[in-house]
Amino acid sequence: MKQINQKYKDSLFRLLFGREDMKENILSLYNALNNTCYSNPEDLEIKTLSDAIYIKMKNDVAFLIDSFLPLWEQQSTYNPNMPLRGLMYFSDLYNAYITEKELNIYGTKLISIPTPQYVVFYNGDVSKPPIMTLRLSDSFMNKRDDNNFEWTAIMYNLNKGQNDELMIKCKPLSDYMTLVNYVKYYKREYAIKEATDKAVTRCIKENVLKDILLKNRAEVMNMVITEFNEEVFVKGIREEGREEGQNSLIEAIERLRNGESKEEIIASGIDEHTVELAEGVK
Repeated sequence: MKQINQKYKDSLFRLLFGREDMKENILSLYNALNNTCYSNPEDLEIKTLSDAIYIKMKNDVAFLIDSFLPLWEQQSTYNPNMPLRGLMYFSDLYNAYITEKELNIYGTKLISIPTPQYVVFYNGDVSKPPIMTLRLSDSFMNKRDDNNFEWTAIMYNLNKGQNDELMIKCKPLSDYMTLVNYVKYYKREYAIKEATDKAVTRCIKENVLKDILLKNRAEVMNMVITEFNEEVFVKGIREEGREEGQNSLIEAIERLRNGESKEEIIASGIDEHTVELAEGVK
């Protein structure tokens, strides 16, 4: 297995389901979600947006398979704005597809594009149903009685007892949640670094993600610790409000999403550490 190249701040989910050398995992999860039986990982082509190209956009996993364009996002906190984010993600994905295929969207002939599939995987602590349909129309200032303008995200709750059948069908997803749950369990009594170390050690002993943890233990631990610290930091800022400039991280995230560069934001007065943190959570 290749060593992890952390040119960008990867998450554990993206590591397991968003890389070229993890196509078998992607295919396993796709089959589990769609009751399909694809067996050749080369049937799919990864199309994940990277901020190397799209500065304002970076999603977890996107790929082409047959005539479908699935996009997956993992969330450790509930976010009702995922349909809007998905609409923006797919806009860039389709733009790239149209450019690559040299399609003419201004002509008189109807062009064909891959069918979108947008899935959000949730493993946060706030109780949510096993499956939820999040709707863009819930954000509309003026509510409509028709469905003429809609975009949805299907959210799967990965917590224990919510989608156990999905876990049975996809071992990589089950292993991912085993590690996540062990970290949650141990951090009740230990600091996050020690809790993560204990969770990783236990997973190796139980043959859960054993190969990747043995070869990339330090990198995986750093991913988990970074994700946890960023989540706590963002929650703290939201709870404490906008007093004394504590909204700088939220501002940096929003400005990155709107297309501003890291250098521009730093030049405006927001410190470099905050902007780097914003890059990891945007």
